[in-house]
Amino acid sequence: MSVSITITSNLPIVSRIFTSIRQFGQNPQPLLQQIAFQGENSTRERFSTQTGPDGQRWKSSLRVQLFGGKTLTKDGHLGDSVTSRADEHAAEWGTNRIYAAIHQFGGAIRAKAGYLRFQIPGGGWSSKKQVTLPARPFLGVSTEDAQDILELASNYITRLFRAQGGA
Repeated sequence: MSVSITITSNLPIVSRIFTSIRQFGQNPQPLLQQIAFQGENSTRERFSTQTGPDGQRWKSSLRVQLFGGKTLTKDGHLGDSVTSRADEHAAEWGTNRIYAAIHQFGGAIRAKAGYLRFQIPGGGWSSKKQVTLPARPFLGVSTEDAQDILELASNYITRLFRAQGGA
């Protein structure tokens, strides 16, 4: 599961920026690496702020409600698994954790056979045929991320222009 920004991005100005970079005869991969790294860091920060890319706070888990701490960070595996990569065509960041999608989008988890059995905070066990997890989106591009991406691109274009002997 990952976020991908390609030259055919949903941010139209990004496409124009990549066209400009290519007009300078340059490879956009260094910029895309910066964008991927920024996206990775922004995603990791969401585990600290407990908010999605839309700025909405995540619904607290039962563990957090009873004992404190942070949702989706009990062991830190999901947040620690966020990585990024870039090539000359795309910047991507995301996670390879199989359970990432249920946390990103929410949904029902059903027992294949019998019951789901899990320990509940405070002691004891619970058995259910199904549990429903709320969406707690951590991947995506926030308004601030979009501004940061445009600033990275602007700075990159400016450096290219100056290196070409521009003003």
